Amino acid sequence: MRSTMPAGRRVFAAAAGVLLSGLLLTACGDEQEPASAPTAASPSPSASAGVKAAKDAAPMTESRPKTIKIPKIGVSAPVSLIGLRPNGEIEEPPLSRPNLTGWYKEGVTPGEAGPSVILGHVDANKKAAVFARLKDLKAGDTIQVVRQDGSTATFAVTRLQSVDKNAFPHKKVFGEEIDYSSLRLVTCGGAFDAASGHYRDNLIAYAKLVQSV
Repeated sequence: MRSTMPAGRRVFAAAAGVLLSGLLLTACGDEQEPASAPTAASPSPSASAGVKAAKDAAPMTESRPKTIKIPKIGVSAPVSLIGLRPNGEIEEPPLSRPNLTGWYKEGVTPGEAGPSVILGHVDANKKAAVFARLKDLKAGDTIQVVRQDGSTATFAVTRLQSVDKNAFPHKKVFGEEIDYSSLRLVTCGGAFDAASGHYRDNLIAYAKLVQSV
């Protein structure tokens, strides 16, 4: 069974019968200890409280994302399409392109009503990758997604969440039933586990649509 979103698109959620188990290892970067392993910061009180001043913008129509820009942390990156592997694990951007992000194409497009998810590596080939500084975002920081129809969806960060990969909130991130447009950025964080070759946690940045042009 799949969850039906307000925009009419369908998204997969682990609790609805799709594994999404690959997310437990997604965006981890090198499968060896990086030169400088980034750590995920705990959400600050202001980030957890969310953005009060920014007014929600009306959801946009469907249009695939092309690029993502996060001025606060110097991100300007192309957005690829990722889905599910045959075994139910989620795909991830290739390590050979550390500045490439991936939009989960089974969900709504950024700007539509519902949760849209973009994943990116924290490091690759022992160097910082596209979401290396995701942990530095604060409530109110803006994220711009340029879409194929020429429009730009601007989101404001509401909070950051650091979670153990074994307790990743799949249903909330991918299948939360909401009537507004939300963007979720996902990467790795926390301590680096040399035994598994991956970080122990996932870092999630939640944001809401505040402007469309």
